[in-house]
Amino acid sequence: MGAAFGFLTIVGGRRPSPDPRSLLWFPVVGLVVGAAVGSASWVAGRVWAPLLAAGVAVTADLILTGALHFDGLVDTADGLLPHSPDAATRLDVMQAPDVGAFGLATGAVALGLRWAGLAAGPVGVEGIALVAGLWCLSRTCLVPIVGLVPYARTEGLASAFTRRLDGAGIAVSGLGLAASVTLLFYARGFAGIVVVLAACMAGIGVVLLAKCRIEGYTGDVLGAAVVAGETVGLLAATARI
Repeated sequence: MGAAFGFLTIVGGRRPSPDPRSLLWFPVVGLVVGAAVGSASWVAGRVWAPLLAAGVAVTADLILTGALHFDGLVDTADGLLPHSPDAATRLDVMQAPDVGAFGLATGAVALGLRWAGLAAGPVGVEGIALVAGLWCLSRTCLVPIVGLVPYARTEGLASAFTRRLDGAGIAVSGLGLAASVTLLFYARGFAGIVVVLAACMAGIGVVLLAKCRIEGYTGDVLGAAVVAGETVGLLAATARI
């Protein structure tokens, strides 16, 4: 568990080398980070207006995760969205240190939507449950993705997490999903089921696009799937339906 927190968050300072066993603790990390972000929003909301409180929450999320997933979103957008003749070129673009127009635009839109979604969401315990549930769900989805989708590179940071979807992975996925559904049902009632479906579809959609364009996932794609799932989940949770 410590390796999972060290890899996905700033806990422990220097990020440790990837450990295949830490993948099974990703949902727990998401649950804790989400609860912390939701709590930051609730505390800030007692001092400032909802819009500013949401800004504090977005900032807290970026700090706690070391912007790991957001960086993956930006790199994935630069690699997958432009027209490119082959997968190798896309992978090279995703590995480059600079940020292109697609990454910049996607990152800005994602931050804006997350900010607005948190500002429009429920407050208090329900707000904390909503964020904790979504953050847990987004990382729970990574477990079956890694077990079912091929890795797109010959070697990379996320290659250490590659493992078949065995009994442990299925159990963790089930427990993570159950925890997420429970929290989201508490926060939004039966509409929480819609939130779960929307978040899962967004994350899986990112991975399917990567499968089509680079024949698999990378660490950046996993990060993009996390951000996409959380963001679309926030939008679904605050929809007027």
